[in-house]
Amino acid sequence: MAKPLTRLFTEHPQSVDETYFQHMRFAAGFSVRLFAAGCAALVHAFLPFLFEKTASNMIGEMHHRMHNRS
Repeated sequence: MAKPLTRLFTEHPQSVDETYFQHMRFAAGFSVRLFAAGCAALVHAFLPFLFEKTASNMIGEMHHRMHNRS
């Protein structure tokens, strides 16, 4: 039972050449950045003169980082 359960937590991180904790750190960092981008976009929705390109720049940087990981 423990073996299949362990695999649930390690199979995907191994597929991107990371340990469980490396993957957790990377994914958690992304979630914080996505939340910040979402907040900037929400503020921009009501105050269009603020954060004009913040969310799109952040997402562009994250996309680049995701596809150019070593």
